[in-house]
Amino acid sequence: MTSSSEIHVIDPATADSAHAQIAPVPRISMQAFCETGDVSSIIQDSIIDRRMQKAHVKLHMGGALAAVEAYRESPTPNVIVIEMNGQRNDLLGHLDELAEFCDAGTKVVVIGKVNDISLYRDLMARGVSEYIITPFRVLDFVRAVSELYSTEGAPPLGRVIAFYGAKGGVGASTIAHNTAWALSREFDLATIVTDLDLAFGTAGLDFNQDPPQGIADAIYAPERLDNNLVDRLLSKCTDKLNLLAAPATLDKIYDFEESMFDGLLDVLRASVPLIVLDVPHVWSAWSRRMLIGADEVVLVASPDLANFRNVKNILDVLRLVRPNDAMPKLVLNLVGIPKRPEIPVADFISQLEIPAAAILSFEPKLFGTASNNGQMLGEVERGAKQVQVIEDLARALMGRAEIKKAKSSKLNPLFDRFLRKKAS
Repeated sequence: MTSSSEIHVIDPATADSAHAQIAPVPRISMQAFCETGDVSSIIQDSIIDRRMQKAHVKLHMGGALAAVEAYRESPTPNVIVIEMNGQRNDLLGHLDELAEFCDAGTKVVVIGKVNDISLYRDLMARGVSEYIITPFRVLDFVRAVSELYSTEGAPPLGRVIAFYGAKGGVGASTIAHNTAWALSREFDLATIVTDLDLAFGTAGLDFNQDPPQGIADAIYAPERLDNNLVDRLLSKCTDKLNLLAAPATLDKIYDFEESMFDGLLDVLRASVPLIVLDVPHVWSAWSRRMLIGADEVVLVASPDLANFRNVKNILDVLRLVRPNDAMPKLVLNLVGIPKRPEIPVADFISQLEIPAAAILSFEPKLFGTASNNGQMLGEVERGAKQVQVIEDLARALMGRAEIKKAKSSKLNPLFDRFLRKKAS
């Protein structure tokens, strides 16, 4: 076991699992030895959490005795988790026996139900890294494992916000860029816009930038990827806002492996407080991974039937693979286009059972002027209603505003027919 001068005690009564950001767990091996089905179930659920996707976890029953037997002749993993609900002397005796077989550097997490300061001291003296008191939640366990690898004094982990259009042409990139601009101004935080649409990305145009290098130079040279390389590839938009631009060329085919952007995101998270991902409207292993791994997901849609279907399908997927995260924030854009039939906003969001974080009406002059001039909406018309809506969205993404629910209204016939079809 590793020696430690301080033991961390995870007490669910004082831990705020819902709001505190948790760093992704690094690529480690971990084996858990449980005594009860409740603890086993919680650890099993934690394995599928997005922050644990790099960890290799095996789950066993049998508690401390099973752990001792398992490592008599086998090397120990990076982390051993042991549930111990027996008598105090038995618990400490099992730990002493396990210590004889633990490799240097192995961290031990103990799960128990006894809340006693003298026990904490005995565990600390034996090099235990964490003590978790039952009952606890999935995020309590994920946080405990994450903090085993958090360096004291390290800068806070950057927050990743992914924007994704439910359908092509709904303005997801425009909303992403303007929200990033608002975030950097409103909260005075260093922010990086990362354009992941390497073939057709528009971030360079929207910010009136034409950098010779960008994101392609980072992902195609993983052996050189570090803070210095990323700094050289950034294009400065404002004092607090930088752009990692897409090449927007068609001289190659951009087929990426699922983990292609992992190294870049690790560097960005360690470099700046806010990272805004402009994810193109494609459904692939890597784009799905971007949505799963983000701290916040923003879905941009227009109020028609195809958008409704796509948003519902995306929400169903994200509910399944992000069970411990808040639901994505929904932005309805291009609302009220003249002579275009559309689903009433209240019906659209009520059937999805999530509120709209922002509703942007159709304003072709404002958006068109900003796009053609390479400006943000706030630079074209600071007091415009759409600018205020985007600033409110930025505050909501940082937990500073409440999202209001829309009033109910009558379903239109096409939308109603779609819902009946889905129900049947």
